Amino acid sequence: MSWKFAYDSPKAITRLLDAEGLSMSKKFGQNFLLSRHIRENIVNELSLEPQMKVWEVGPGIGSLTANILETGCAVTAFEIDHGFCRILSTQAFVDDENFRLVEGDALKTWEKIFRSEGTPDRICGNLPYNVGSIVIAKLLENECLPEKMVYTLQKEVADRLSASPGEKAWSSFSLLAQMDYTVKTAFTISSSCFYPEPNVSSSVITMVKREQPLVDKAIRAVFLSVVRDLFSQKRKTIKNNLLSGNVGARFGKDGVASILEKSGVDPGKRAEQLSWEHFISISEAVSSC
Repeated sequence: MSWKFAYDSPKAITRLLDAEGLSMSKKFGQNFLLSRHIRENIVNELSLEPQMKVWEVGPGIGSLTANILETGCAVTAFEIDHGFCRILSTQAFVDDENFRLVEGDALKTWEKIFRSEGTPDRICGNLPYNVGSIVIAKLLENECLPEKMVYTLQKEVADRLSASPGEKAWSSFSLLAQMDYTVKTAFTISSSCFYPEPNVSSSVITMVKREQPLVDKAIRAVFLSVVRDLFSQKRKTIKNNLLSGNVGARFGKDGVASILEKSGVDPGKRAEQLSWEHFISISEAVSSC
């Protein structure tokens, strides 16, 4: 890799963008991670080995990409910004055979790669704050489940991913992620480590695939549908959320009452009060009806 660039320097980044006639887009939530030390810590979290296949979502101008390529891994980078794509393909990694660029919205391009090549060994990315949760949810819902994923996210999103039952951040997103992964916040990143500085705090989240998922494959689809119903309106009881959701539309008032009785879960509870066992019991009851 012949590209040598001062990724730690806001001045160097500004000069590069100016030379290319580019500016950072608020629409895409672009903030460059300046600290090489932090980028190295992110790579360490990925536990990479040579020849691994790594997907990177939102590489920007390639700061983290460069660190990953140094490990001997093959990187497929999904980038939406045409200007950044030009830098990546004609300057940064033009001579690196381990680099492949997929231009366009990752939410629209990743599935084609997944269908043709299967699941990569790792997925990572400094995800734009406005779409980070959507990217992760799409991967999980479509069962693109690598052994490890590491993301830089808005702290609020990271907290939802790693939340435990009873915590304020406990949500359908927590359940979706933790069904297949153990999730932890590896470390937080100060806003001063980004250029430009974002108005929100950031965290690096590490997701390690479980040997066995917490939800049986036979009820996976039902479980996800039930969870969406139960969290649809957080102030409502689980009974009322089921009645107004897909379960209520399918089984009616008497059916919902029967499902809750069979599950043994108090119908007056709210979703954030439920444990994994409660969600699974309700899902099993729905599946058996």
